[in-house]
Amino acid sequence: MHSFWPIIPFFWGLFWVALVALAITARRKGWWGPRHAPAAPASPTAAAEQILAERYARGEMSEDEYFEKVSVLKGWTT
Repeated sequence: MHSFWPIIPFFWGLFWVALVALAITARRKGWWGPRHAPAAPASPTAAAEQILAERYARGEMSEDEYFEKVSVLKGWTT
């Protein structure tokens, strides 16, 4: 009668290797682990403010003009 005792530890080892590989794959693909909270929505005027900042940086408008337009976008009163 043949005994299977040398094969059983091999399959247990194979099982644990497969389990660890599955856990690593699941973590990397985002199936398992902490979920990232969705990014906060950008302000409705963020794109316009970015364009104004770029124009100001290129020298297309003065400092007073830049701050005036940003204050209008943000609804600030002067």
